[in-house]
Amino acid sequence: MHDEKKIPRTLPVLVNPSLVLFPFMIMPLIVADPEKIAVVDFALTHDKSLGLFLQKENQESEEVEVYEYGTAASIIKMVRNKDGSLSILLQGNSRVRIERIIQHEPILMVEVESLSERTDDTPKIQALRKIALELLETVANESNLPGKEFLPSIKQIPQTSRVADLIAENTDIRILEKQDILSTLDLVFRLEKLNKYLADLIKQLQLENRIRSNVELEMSEDQRKYYLREQLMAIRKELGESDEVEQEIESWEEKIKKANLPVHVLEAAEDELSKMKTMQPASSEYSVIRNYLEWIVNIPWSKKTKDNYNLDKIDKILTKDHYGLEKAKERIIEFIAVKKLRQEVKGPILCFVGPPGVGKTSIGRSVARALNRNFIRMSLGGVHDEAEIRGHRRTYIGAMPGKIITELKRAGSSNPIFMLDEIDKLGRDFRGDPASALLEVLDPEQNFSFVDHYINLPYDLTDVMFITTANSLSTIPQPLLDRMEIIEFSSYVEEEKIEIARRYLIPREIENNGIKKTHVTMSKSALQEIIRYYVKEAGVRSLQRTIGTVMRKIARKVAEGDETLIKVTDKNIKDYLGFRKFSAEMKNRKPEVGITTGLAWTSFGGEILFCEAIKMPGKGAIKLTGQLGKVMQESAQIALSYLQSNHKKYNIAPETFTDNSLHIHFPAGAIPKDGPSAGVTLTTTIASLLMNKKVKHDIAMTGEITLLGKVLPIGGLREKILAAKRAGIHQVLVPFENQDSIEELPDYIKAGMTIEFAKNVDEILQKVLID
Repeated sequence: MHDEKKIPRTLPVLVNPSLVLFPFMIMPLIVADPEKIAVVDFALTHDKSLGLFLQKENQESEEVEVYEYGTAASIIKMVRNKDGSLSILLQGNSRVRIERIIQHEPILMVEVESLSERTDDTPKIQALRKIALELLETVANESNLPGKEFLPSIKQIPQTSRVADLIAENTDIRILEKQDILSTLDLVFRLEKLNKYLADLIKQLQLENRIRSNVELEMSEDQRKYYLREQLMAIRKELGESDEVEQEIESWEEKIKKANLPVHVLEAAEDELSKMKTMQPASSEYSVIRNYLEWIVNIPWSKKTKDNYNLDKIDKILTKDHYGLEKAKERIIEFIAVKKLRQEVKGPILCFVGPPGVGKTSIGRSVARALNRNFIRMSLGGVHDEAEIRGHRRTYIGAMPGKIITELKRAGSSNPIFMLDEIDKLGRDFRGDPASALLEVLDPEQNFSFVDHYINLPYDLTDVMFITTANSLSTIPQPLLDRMEIIEFSSYVEEEKIEIARRYLIPREIENNGIKKTHVTMSKSALQEIIRYYVKEAGVRSLQRTIGTVMRKIARKVAEGDETLIKVTDKNIKDYLGFRKFSAEMKNRKPEVGITTGLAWTSFGGEILFCEAIKMPGKGAIKLTGQLGKVMQESAQIALSYLQSNHKKYNIAPETFTDNSLHIHFPAGAIPKDGPSAGVTLTTTIASLLMNKKVKHDIAMTGEITLLGKVLPIGGLREKILAAKRAGIHQVLVPFENQDSIEELPDYIKAGMTIEFAKNVDEILQKVLID
């Protein structure tokens, strides 16, 4: 044949698992795989020729295996798409056979032999051609193929080999049958095979049409589903896969029946199962429904654990597990008492607020153990995506339920203790606001019908007892805060820390480090030394780590064969922990001009805060350092303005304000500080400096001031007084309006403390300035 293109001996191979291209046919193709793109690029840089070969199935070797016969093709057009893929148009040139493989990497290169086509026509070939055209017409009549349109043009083609290839290319015979026709060089055999495959195709089409013809055009919804299932079963029977599918459907029916689902959930499950029956197991939607049913069946819709209502036993468990925390224990026992009297009571939403390490999370586990409920802990720190709470809709690939439903499934009951840790550290961004998603979860009036986006069915959360924890309330959105009952966890005093260490921490660290109680004792004086000079915290987490350090050193001695009892006291604690990390903050201080002791509250507990000021020649400017926030900077401006407006009262020369500049500094400059309660501290510091009077160093103060010199009430008094106590300060000055807050404090906190009250700046300066 004169119009055949000359085929190179060496060709790059484009492997395809589902396409066969015949000579003289044009085929569009999208190439996305990097290896295939490399083949196309190689062909484009040479003579635009490549070999298209069908990939073999069920390969045992790691290298790609292809059939021996394929087609040499030319790239007649190529477009690079935005996603990196290539759209190419291929034209088949000639049948080729692989003689040998030249290379496998980076692309498959082969040496080929071009195979010429038979051009003579015998009576047998003419007869087989006629039969093939008749069979093609039947296929066109039985199916939706546009056969009738191109049938006349096929009849006009003189070369019978092209006619056979064209029919094979444009009918729905199987891919391996197409490969068989491509591999058959003898034209008589090729036509015989083509006619056989066309006859099989006609039988299949007639079977499908027979099933369709049995279905009436107008039918009820139930009849339509029935006939569709019959049709599906007939197809599956032909494919030999009906038994496996039927077994899986029966298995799901059994699971749904045993799951004891609520009515609305049962209806949804049955509806999904009926969809599943009409689908092919290989389809993506089939696996989506299967996963959905898996969740539906395994979520504990009505499975509950039996609550323990023995109040004495619960009280003993909580007391045994935690020292102190009386407020939290009392509220939990109140809830259980109400639940005991009224069986149906909505689960409370408790919010434990306090510094790190005071036992907020661990008490949740104790509550679950006391109530005989399952315990779930979910950390909300850094959660930005609303879908982590509510889940993704099933339309997304890889969709899953949110953490609420996921954790309930893992717990296996619908009435667990659900602890939402670090609720004050929720984030928000373009993926949504998780705090808003929690509004429904943490509202007893709404959470009886919580809807997860994936499950898309209401779930009753009223039996769940939610406990949230936070270090600070300031970052929790107000609508969310409004739904929770706040229980404050305060810092521990030294006596409490010692008792917690003796009851819990020392035994735990002895066990954790593989030693016995007969190997070590730790005296009260040693614990006092650790608490005062080695750890500085509101809770006991660092205390436990420090005790662990001591126990590890003792464990090494025991491992080396020392079985004697080791006594740890304040005298030898340095041998285990080194030199003291903190000094007594007030030990070396004395009354000075321009230095005042203040009190601050942070999310990590109370702190004492020293304020220093100096004056220097200038023009009345004020400089503030120590990482102060805007509110604190404004307090300094207010203090200066008050003293300047009352300079006669305090015997301060007016030119002192205009001829000098002030520099105010709060040490520990790396720690950000803010809040209005440093107002009295700033005022006292500036007044001391400008009046040249010393400030009593052993009085700590807190309070907000106004431009008129009034002292306003502040919060966090408990933590601030504990901070003063830890620092060895026994006299505290607080706003007069905080009297009620002081009276509420337990006696053990007020013990040894002198707490004085002040209504205005005059009273403060009279008490703290030394003439």
